[in-house]
Amino acid sequence: MKFGVLQFFSWKNRAASFTDIYANALERIRVMDQTGYDAVWLAEHHFSDYSVCPSVHMMGTWIATQTKRLRIGTAVSLAAFYHPLRLAEEVALLDVLSGGRVNWGAGRGFDKTEFATFGVTPEESYARYREHVDIVLAAWTNERINFSGKYHTFEDVEVLPKPLQDPHPPVWLAASSPEAVTSAAADGFSIMMDPHSSHADIAAKYSMYAGILDEKGHASAATRDTPMARFLAVADTEEEARTIATKGAGWLVASYVDPRRFGGKTPAGSATLSKEDPIAAYLRDRVIFGTPESVIDQLQQLQEEMPLQYLLCAPLSPGTFDLFTEKVLPHFI
Repeated sequence: MKFGVLQFFSWKNRAASFTDIYANALERIRVMDQTGYDAVWLAEHHFSDYSVCPSVHMMGTWIATQTKRLRIGTAVSLAAFYHPLRLAEEVALLDVLSGGRVNWGAGRGFDKTEFATFGVTPEESYARYREHVDIVLAAWTNERINFSGKYHTFEDVEVLPKPLQDPHPPVWLAASSPEAVTSAAADGFSIMMDPHSSHADIAAKYSMYAGILDEKGHASAATRDTPMARFLAVADTEEEARTIATKGAGWLVASYVDPRRFGGKTPAGSATLSKEDPIAAYLRDRVIFGTPESVIDQLQQLQEEMPLQYLLCAPLSPGTFDLFTEKVLPHFI
């Protein structure tokens, strides 16, 4: 099993300074670089204290100077909000400066404040984001780009620099809804899967994804890394872990799973969450929590059932990351 970390930059209670938020994240990332993690995946958000990292590409450049082997992923570049050629330039530049360590994840976004502020309507956001992904790939793989689409037309434009990785960094599309999974699979893209769907929903969507890849003649799911994001709470006792998980779920519900913030879609799993106490739903089948021994058992079970082969960890406390790195990670690598 491979392991990455979905790195948020949360400004909880607005208590810490921005300098401290970034310094604490960098300390964790340096530990990741020295242990068995595959990649840090940087979460892009705007206009919210949920995560104060509006530029994952700029953040990635800083991280590249502080690490040696860790891959640097975007989870995700909110592609609909960028000019696509500027996006191609920024990610390619990060790939060059990092020595070819970029994992490029692209997504649509969901927050209605982001849509409204950037002037992208929810109704057009999916089509715009997918066109932007196509443009980025064309800019990377052609000496000069010639493109005519619904939103952009380019004629004989040389986009520089080109990525260091040949032909380009590996690409993942964020796919939460069945429709997004179906579309990505039909076009042969690798996907990353969200932390807000239940374990069973993730398994069902992955099975659908694998089937469509095979049907369309693309490389099979078994040959790809498919990061599956799961929230984690690890502690010395089950009771303490449950407390961390409950507190973390409460924060998620209050700051993220909030209908007032939904744009053209809602975060995956929210329909299910609306039918019951959302915190209970997170604890039941969205957060992996317990002692290190219990978490190992749970991961082994999910490894068989989902199947979970790339865990994209979202730790709900600093202690969770420390215990996971010290006592859980070595069991699997």
